[in-house]
Amino acid sequence: MSNDAEAVLVDVRTKAEWSFVGLPDLSALGREVVCREWQHWPDMARDPDFAPGLLDEVGRSASRYLFICRSGMRSMQAARAVAEVLATEGRRGECLNVAEGFEGDLDEDAHRGGLNGWKARGLDWRQS
Repeated sequence: MSNDAEAVLVDVRTKAEWSFVGLPDLSALGREVVCREWQHWPDMARDPDFAPGLLDEVGRSASRYLFICRSGMRSMQAARAVAEVLATEGRRGECLNVAEGFEGDLDEDAHRGGLNGWKARGLDWRQS
């Protein structure tokens, strides 16, 4: 993102995850993470308006849309949904999944946050 001023980072986790686990911190780049739930807590129902709502919020002219969740599963689905809407509209914009997510994979003790992912890689983050 430091090499692309038009890239957007979209965190698709839940409000509870943002509050209790933390968020990527892009303040060193002078930017903010876009927070938009792919699924809503507690029933984890998917937001049927996610892709068009996100594109209305951030615009359709970003060069890249990077999607992040806890471990990379929800963000992959969100990236595909936005790519589909952009393609249907005849627009360009690369939709990428942050594969390891914010907390990464489970380690041998079934804990997240230490093996890989945004936090474990030492990238900037903050907690409310």
